[in-house]
Amino acid sequence: MMEERSLNFLEEIIEEDLGNDRNNKRVHTRFPPEPNGYLHIGHAKSICLNFGIAQKYNGKTNLRFDDTNPSTEETEYVDSIREDIQWLGFKWDKELYSSDYFDVLYEYARVLIGKGLAYVDDSTAEEIAAAKGTPTDPGVPTTDRNRSIDENLQLFAEMKAGKYPDGAKVLRAKIDLESPNMHLRDPLMYRIKHAHHHRTGDKWCIYPMYDFAHGQSDAIEEITHSICTLEFIPHRPLYEWFIDKLGIFPSKQYEFARLNMNFTVMSKRKLLQLVNEKYVNGWDDPRMPTISGLRRRGYTPASIRNFCDRIGVAKRENLIDLSLLEFCIREDLNKSALRRMVVMDPVKLVITNYPKDHSEVMHGENNPEAENGGGHREIPFSSEIWIEREDFLEDAPKKFFRLGPGLMVRLKNAYIVKCDDFLKDENGRVSEIHCSYIPESKSGSDTSGIHVKGTIHWVSVKHAKTAEIRLYDRLFKVENPSNEDGDFKEYINQDSLTVIEKAIIEPDLINAQAGLGYQFIRKGYFTLDVDSKPDKLIFNRTVTLKDAWAKEVKKG
Repeated sequence: MMEERSLNFLEEIIEEDLGNDRNNKRVHTRFPPEPNGYLHIGHAKSICLNFGIAQKYNGKTNLRFDDTNPSTEETEYVDSIREDIQWLGFKWDKELYSSDYFDVLYEYARVLIGKGLAYVDDSTAEEIAAAKGTPTDPGVPTTDRNRSIDENLQLFAEMKAGKYPDGAKVLRAKIDLESPNMHLRDPLMYRIKHAHHHRTGDKWCIYPMYDFAHGQSDAIEEITHSICTLEFIPHRPLYEWFIDKLGIFPSKQYEFARLNMNFTVMSKRKLLQLVNEKYVNGWDDPRMPTISGLRRRGYTPASIRNFCDRIGVAKRENLIDLSLLEFCIREDLNKSALRRMVVMDPVKLVITNYPKDHSEVMHGENNPEAENGGGHREIPFSSEIWIEREDFLEDAPKKFFRLGPGLMVRLKNAYIVKCDDFLKDENGRVSEIHCSYIPESKSGSDTSGIHVKGTIHWVSVKHAKTAEIRLYDRLFKVENPSNEDGDFKEYINQDSLTVIEKAIIEPDLINAQAGLGYQFIRKGYFTLDVDSKPDKLIFNRTVTLKDAWAKEVKKG
């Protein structure tokens, strides 16, 4: 029986709200991505939190695209965001857009102007920034702060009508230029931007700022718990000020620590740099921390949900170890992945006492962790097989339990063999290993009485197929590339991708299916890549069998 975990601080707030009959005992959250890039593992935490809380308390979650900045938004990003959320296993109640509310937001702005709480400012961005002061020095009013209500209403209407060029005027809230909170020093509400919008076309040439659109959109949708990351704490007084002055539904904002993970970057700007400057092959490159990259690499929705659940919901920033995410996918794939044999650095092994033209069928479990081994597959066996070069040593040390002169080993699902001899090529490299097999030692019916400590994988030469294998590793070679001196791209791990163009695969793998996990025995977990074709299979390494980086850190 699983131990019941304690409530996180957000769940405590919700249970108190429900107990006090706030919001009519209703829980309604939202996930509000900006469609200017692909979602990453940090967004996955927010998705799991917003949708998970609503599910737990029989509530609803809206998917609302924050499309207030037309110059950075693309329909491609909208489609990818939808796909990622559904793939993670969640369903939204309504799909909405901040642009749905442009007319309402415009009227809200007019209400604030009418109350003397907003004004049109002709100052430049530099002049506004200078007049705001510093955290230790109060701001000063610009010359336009005391414009009349009527003049502000007229100028705002003219801004909407397209009378002025970009940057000529802005609408600002009139709050407190001496506030210790810089966000309350007459923040911008609207700016002029003559840009085509992916949904509203050319209807608008003024667009609301996020701080104005965010809370009002929450209120329009009657969101009860607006969950944001910690950097929005200083924005909360402004969120509440707008709602209070407009007298609209009192949505409440709560903040949690965003997910930061080592050996990668989470900034959309930096991820966009990696894509645009061709350090990676697109947003779904398996080395990227994007959800689409993780999916292509072979991560499962369950493993990511489990990871987000394990790291919990905190109020303080911390750096999560990538090894925990890798642990979650290993744990998931160990239970579900089909076992197959693949030789990546082959050397030929000839069984000299096995009939040369004979072959037989061995049987291997699909997954020993599953009930009844997950079924069985047929594996052809013959007198010549491929094994890994590293499984043979000419001068084997005492505790080497694989092949070397005079040593015995079991071939997985087949026979015990003994190394009798080996050949070398003109460069002194082992080119062929000669062994004899013990006929009575067949797996499943072994009567030989011989016990060996080692088992190795293999593929029959005459039945072998080939595939390209892409061995992915961590994208950066330092734990926190954003904190290092210089350009973060200087710390990219040049060994983050190794391609084996012709690995030897067992014939059953020609039937590999996209979206399934495979354990290549003794090598790691893999999945079929989207670039794969029937005549050229490509597999991506999802994760190694063990945490190799932890060993390297200990060595260091």
